[in-house]
Amino acid sequence: MRMNCLLIYLLLLIAGCGTPKEIQKKVTEENTLLWRITGKQLSQASYLYGTIHMICKEDFVLSDALKLRFDSAAMVYLELDLDDPAMMLKTMKLSMMKDKSLKDLFSKEDYDKLNLYMRDSVGMPLLLFNKMKPITLMSLLYTKALPCDKQESYEQRFLQMAQSAKKEIKGLESLEDQFAVFDKIPDSVQAKMIMEMINAFGSQRQQFQQMTEAYKKQDLAALHRQISASPDIAGYEDVFLVNRNKNWIPVMEDAMKKNSNFFAVGAGHLPGENGVINLLRKAGYTLTPVK
Repeated sequence: MRMNCLLIYLLLLIAGCGTPKEIQKKVTEENTLLWRITGKQLSQASYLYGTIHMICKEDFVLSDALKLRFDSAAMVYLELDLDDPAMMLKTMKLSMMKDKSLKDLFSKEDYDKLNLYMRDSVGMPLLLFNKMKPITLMSLLYTKALPCDKQESYEQRFLQMAQSAKKEIKGLESLEDQFAVFDKIPDSVQAKMIMEMINAFGSQRQQFQQMTEAYKKQDLAALHRQISASPDIAGYEDVFLVNRNKNWIPVMEDAMKKNSNFFAVGAGHLPGENGVINLLRKAGYTLTPVK
């Protein structure tokens, strides 16, 4: 989630629109992860949900309201089409470096330190991942930031639910598009991010726990404070967030003209001036919080 999200205070979006008391009321009303999309001559509502890509099993919740809206949709859109039978093969291909290895990107001291961390935390030597892109390796390391052994993924659960209900699944972007986002970050920067992560693993885990608590409370403002304080995406806000949000809007619009859809994306993509919620509103749609 930290790699996919940059949140902007909802309070800043509505400043000047009312008294402080009215502003606080508005923030509270919109403190939700589930949204109904109507208007602009849509014949049926679609729904938008903000996910956290990985969470401890005991913290994983699917509310009755969420399941009801999921069941009502004809199609399911995730960031990626996880039902693509070629997904695993594509991921393997796109995850690998062609002309470099991790040994080329890290100093000997850092490589040895990372190797020790991989052995102790992941249970596998770094050599097995030597041709993997640093950003892909980081996604594996992030799972170790969760203070639990059993984890859940909202995307995987939605995939299972869609398959059981025989709902078609599509992606708002291709796997190639998503990897192209990460490829815009220099390898040296990616390597530095990995070392910063393992050097401050204790604080990383604490921050992740705080983020999980904010997510469980659907507290978008708190999520913003935590994510915006992270250096992980500093300078890459447009790459990770804004450009992708803007690219998704026409895909969503085209889909909503044809069917009722359930869209699920990382929660950090929802709020902000260039968040999916505001971009859809600017396009003429009505987005209503669903409690």
